[in-house]
Amino acid sequence: MIRFWRTARFWRFAGQAIAVILIVSVLAFLGANLDRNLRQLGIRVGFGFLRSQAGFTIGETPVGYEPSDNYSQALLIGLLNSLKVIITGIIAATIVGVTAGIARLSNNWLVRHLALVYVEGLRNTPLLLQLFFWYFAVFLSLPNPENAISLGFINFSNRGVGLLGTQLSPEFSALLAGLTLYTGTFIAEIVRGGIQSVPRGQWEAARSLGLKPGLVMRLVILPQALRAIIPSLSNQYLNLAKNSSLAIAVGYPDLYAISSTTFNQTGRAVEVMILICATYLTISLIISLSMNLYNRSVQLVER
Repeated sequence: MIRFWRTARFWRFAGQAIAVILIVSVLAFLGANLDRNLRQLGIRVGFGFLRSQAGFTIGETPVGYEPSDNYSQALLIGLLNSLKVIITGIIAATIVGVTAGIARLSNNWLVRHLALVYVEGLRNTPLLLQLFFWYFAVFLSLPNPENAISLGFINFSNRGVGLLGTQLSPEFSALLAGLTLYTGTFIAEIVRGGIQSVPRGQWEAARSLGLKPGLVMRLVILPQALRAIIPSLSNQYLNLAKNSSLAIAVGYPDLYAISSTTFNQTGRAVEVMILICATYLTISLIISLSMNLYNRSVQLVER
């Protein structure tokens, strides 16, 4: 009879247990070391400062806020501003990326090469540089609101973008444009690769039924390509969520920007960093969970 400690199952379990013990030990050591250093500096970790008066203004406030409100209210404003950018950016980047990805496969020479220039030009340029370009070279260089450029229901001026009675600030507009177009380049390549992974016979079968090219793409090819697209698409959504923290570069008051102001005023570096990490981790986990559930729904179920 084989001894239990000689079985593969035992060693797999033992290896996992040892890894968990090592990770917990390292975290415990780092936590104790941090606590000891803070005590030597006379600093006690706590979140009581969140109830103190913030004392600073915020440029964009989706809900009510006054400088007399506490830091927790200010951080809530930053969180809402971040979520506004992330949600809008994901939707816009998906539309741009899918369009550019399909255009990369177009039979029209001009459309195909314009999409190629867009993808290769923007994805090989630093995102921070693109944000500076959109903010300083584009939106701040637009004419005054009195001489705004009007394109139907959209108005462009140095005060931002006017859309259906809503005024978007130049900071938000520049951040959204940069994140959308930059992330859209990677999504375009993911979509192109997903479409090309569909067997050629599916195209021929759809055309033999008399379907027009647009219907072939929408009803036959894209639904099958989603199985290859979604896993990589999830990564780009996560990158967009994390890249939104670059809002501080153009003065948009997102969570990271307001957290930086809070840290500078209170000196609570550890607590503020914990709040930032926990918030972005939660957002990323929600995005991952949502995409994993959607990915599961489009996969083939084998009997």
